[in-house]
Amino acid sequence: MLGGMAQTTETPSAGPPDGRAPRLPRQPRPRRTPRVHRAWFVAAVTFVTIIGAAAFASLPGLLIEPLHREFDWSRGTIGFAVSVNLALYGLTAPFAAALMDRFGIRRIVAAALSVIALGSVLTVWMTAAWQLVLLWGVLVGLGSGSMALAFAATVTNRWFTARRGLVTGILTAAGASGQLVFLPLLSWLVEHHGWRPAAVTVGLAALAVVPFVWLLLRDHPADVGLAPYGGEYADKPAPVTGAARRALSVLSRAARTGPFWLLAGTFAICGASTNGLVKTHFVPAAHDHGMPVTAAAGLLAVIGVFDVVGTIASGWFTDRFEARRLLAIYYALRGVSLLFLPMLLAPAVHPPMLFFIVFYGLDWVATVPPTIALCREHYGEDSAIVFGWVLASHQVGAAVVAFAGGVARDVFGSYDVVWYASGALCAAAALMALVIRRPGARPVSPAGRDEQRRVIARGQPGRPA
Repeated sequence: MLGGMAQTTETPSAGPPDGRAPRLPRQPRPRRTPRVHRAWFVAAVTFVTIIGAAAFASLPGLLIEPLHREFDWSRGTIGFAVSVNLALYGLTAPFAAALMDRFGIRRIVAAALSVIALGSVLTVWMTAAWQLVLLWGVLVGLGSGSMALAFAATVTNRWFTARRGLVTGILTAAGASGQLVFLPLLSWLVEHHGWRPAAVTVGLAALAVVPFVWLLLRDHPADVGLAPYGGEYADKPAPVTGAARRALSVLSRAARTGPFWLLAGTFAICGASTNGLVKTHFVPAAHDHGMPVTAAAGLLAVIGVFDVVGTIASGWFTDRFEARRLLAIYYALRGVSLLFLPMLLAPAVHPPMLFFIVFYGLDWVATVPPTIALCREHYGEDSAIVFGWVLASHQVGAAVVAFAGGVARDVFGSYDVVWYASGALCAAAALMALVIRRPGARPVSPAGRDEQRRVIARGQPGRPA
């Protein structure tokens, strides 16, 4: 039966009567690959899980104005709580990837979803700003960090050998799908019933996914006697102990390489220009120009629609084109679009704004598949943990801008300066992406280039110094 455990055949190890050494038992043989590989079912469960957990990401931008009105907290204070959430979201990811190697995917993801639900529901009774930081910032941040893109990278690395770029794009798009599903509902709840029912909805959505994870998700293809999709059968590796030590040792090794810092830098700018800026501050910025909250939230949901298309397409492109050049194109286009946004904000939705929403949506997290591919090319088996650290930089960048954007709005009365600064940062990220070397490439010294020319002139094979 599809998804059942591997059927094994063993021979008793009793010794033969002639006195020779006893014959060892036969090793379990992998099952034949079913017509529809189990990896696709695991990817589907992962997709649904990320959608259920994505509700938390839809809420911060909707909470800024209601919390400001009810508690008279400054936008900078609320932005600080969001920044703590975003920072912990990223900093937890590499440790979560290592914990998945130690305790398994199911246990870590189920625990993370429960923590998200707890932190979100408890906000209903908060009365002080420090409670917002503790519940939404710390608890939801830690839980969501364990559900971060490192989860998608771990599932992809274990269950797929072929089509990794496409699967990465699909699982990355799950977050946008969650935004699409929940954002209109949450904005309606906030508008008509207040922010508390919206917070409870987020918690219940995360909790509802736990049974799917526990019953349907499997940690490794060997658990069901299968090879990864497109690969060869391999036994399940032993649990890796010392999760925190391993995460830090992988960071120590990766930090000695140039590609890590370039990937971390570009992804920090990615987070600053998406989660930190648009997801957190687009709704209040549009509301400043007279646009109703539900209309602005609807535009964010449309970004989610086109993000699904753009991210899956990016995964397809990543399987076929050079990842660093794709990153440069994505960041350059994003920077141009952000420079035009302040001129497009208005009380009503108009065609140029819709063009921005479609264009920006296609580019929202299209950077993820090529970034994961570059981590995999440069860091091999440690790529999921390395990507966790790169994701940490993404969220630190998002946290800085989530806080800075709120402060800028309090100080200047407008978000314009933040839009322009983010556009300039995206241009810098495009240049950084082009500097990333191909795996195995070494810089050639001037003396080496001279020697290479001499070798070519002599017509002799040789290698640069």
